[in-house]
Amino acid sequence: MSDASLKSEIKRLLIESLDLRGKSEADIADDLPLFGAGLKLDSLDALQLAVALEERYGLEIPDDEGGRSIFASVNTIAAYVSTKR
Repeated sequence: MSDASLKSEIKRLLIESLDLRGKSEADIADDLPLFGAGLKLDSLDALQLAVALEERYGLEIPDDEGGRSIFASVNTIAAYVSTKR
């Protein structure tokens, strides 16, 4: 899977698993912060996203500071998924 395809798939996963109504893949830049001023996700969203990623890609998201850094943006999620495949 190409890098662009993986990022697109992650964006769809974000939209579907977090029920981001009114958002499309085009609305989520690869480097957009997912928390804070960016997409404005919260800790519950992080948990739902972690579960969705673990189910989709068969990987484990660390439950520590390292895990939080994975969720900085679509870019960081894609990089993590790529290294764990």
